[in-house]
Amino acid sequence: MTRLAVFDLDGTLVDSAPDIHAALDRLALARGLQPYARGEVVAMIGDGVKVLVERALVARGQGFSTAALDAFTADYTAHAVDQTGLFDGIAATLATLAAGGWRLAICTNKPAAATAALLDRLGLHGQFAAVGAGDSFPVKKPNPEHLRATIAAAGGRRERAVMIGDHRNDVMAARGLGVPAVFVRWGYGTAAMAEGATAEAAAPDELTSVLNLLMPA
Repeated sequence: MTRLAVFDLDGTLVDSAPDIHAALDRLALARGLQPYARGEVVAMIGDGVKVLVERALVARGQGFSTAALDAFTADYTAHAVDQTGLFDGIAATLATLAAGGWRLAICTNKPAAATAALLDRLGLHGQFAAVGAGDSFPVKKPNPEHLRATIAAAGGRRERAVMIGDHRNDVMAARGLGVPAVFVRWGYGTAAMAEGATAEAAAPDELTSVLNLLMPA
């Protein structure tokens, strides 16, 4: 059975914080609020767009509003790749894994529209057998059913899949499904979020060897 590498997106494959930060600052400006520091923004990423906007508004003493969510989502989707790019070494790693017989998939809490726009602009969409976005299924990470549905959509099997991500949600989803989890240390998650991971990778060029050790051909 083909091995399946399931990747988180933000903080794992792509450095999207600059565009998320810019969109949140535009949201704040439109509402007469103070802009955000990069550290604030990075700490808000990982639980989906609704939680992101809710956290951003609460940080400025505001309650959540659907209008703010809709405004942010439309603005961010239109500008998702203004400054976003792959982390150094990711393109080569994906190519090496594919050449080694791995099937690739994405399991992200980012909405499908913004995910598709980002992947299309970066020329990545065709590299993945499936993309399970934050609104593709009734649940999202850390619920393991998000990962299960993504694996199924990619034509994979749980027993031959590995989850790779930079957030506790990735580790929790993998553990809940009984799938090995590789925590990547170049992303946005704190070191504490690696708790429970099967393995860690400090840089993208370590991923191939780590994955091959966890899931031999």
